[in-house]
Amino acid sequence: MTRSLFKGNFWSADILSTIGYDSIIQHLNNGRKNCKEFEDFLKERAAIEERYGRDLLSLSRKKPCGQSEINTLKRALEVFKQQVDSVAQCHIQLAQSLREEARKMEEFREKQKLQRKKTELVMDAVHKQKSLQFKKTMDAKKNYEQKCRDKDEAEQAVNRSANLVNQKQQEKLFVKLATSKTAVEDSDKAYLLHVSTLDKVREEWQSEHIKACEVFEAQECERINFFRNALWLHVNQLSQQCVTSDEMYEKVRKSLEMCSIQKDIEYFVNQRKTGQIPPAPIMYENFYSPQRNAAPPGKATGPNLARRGPLPIPKSSPDDPDYALVNDYSLLYQ
Repeated sequence: MTRSLFKGNFWSADILSTIGYDSIIQHLNNGRKNCKEFEDFLKERAAIEERYGRDLLSLSRKKPCGQSEINTLKRALEVFKQQVDSVAQCHIQLAQSLREEARKMEEFREKQKLQRKKTELVMDAVHKQKSLQFKKTMDAKKNYEQKCRDKDEAEQAVNRSANLVNQKQQEKLFVKLATSKTAVEDSDKAYLLHVSTLDKVREEWQSEHIKACEVFEAQECERINFFRNALWLHVNQLSQQCVTSDEMYEKVRKSLEMCSIQKDIEYFVNQRKTGQIPPAPIMYENFYSPQRNAAPPGKATGPNLARRGPLPIPKSSPDDPDYALVNDYSLLYQ
């Protein structure tokens, strides 16, 4: 805690002036406004983080990303999608943390506002009392000075009437002088009383002003420390978010290191291969060639029937009723 500086640097020679107190209050109001601005900043940043996290989550879960990949690269892509999902969740959690910090800042502002209110009420009362007593004192002084002038005029009138023969007029002047002297004495007492009262009010105000300065300075030290710590925590949260994201992306990099181009190629070949024999070359076929009835070009050829021997001729025998010969033709009876 630093030594108190407020109470020694916010005075004014004018007893009615509140410029020092007003300067402190204005500074405290600015500080409160700054806290509110940072609170709003945290809320907006939280909204951005949550919106980004949800958009990233939607992207990770709904948008295809290499869905037809196979083997090791497919596994790396699965890890990638999982980690993007985790990063999105981290951003949503960060948004919740930022809202919590904004809530703490709001509570701190309101707490200081209530603490200040008590001191401000006391200071408002002593300022009002000081101003009222100063006015009464100035009125008493004005009345006292007027009574003094009236007495002086009465004395001058008595002195001028010393040579007057009219005794009755002289008596009136002496009565007026005596009355004015009494009025001066009464106004003097009243004036002194008001001055004394004003001095007591001034001392009370001065004491309360010192107390207020100490309270306000302590509050300002607390506010600066709280604000500084809140900002420090905020950037730590952002740094931690980056570290966490990098750790998740490192898992993706490690899975990519496990990818094997050769294995993926071999996996594809083993799963989708169609054969190892290419088609035979297409040969020239003469239209008049006896082999033109061979298989169509590009098709696998079967046994060459043209190279086989002649079909056997069935023989008829008396014991075989299924065949009969008619002019060298064989007929099959049904």
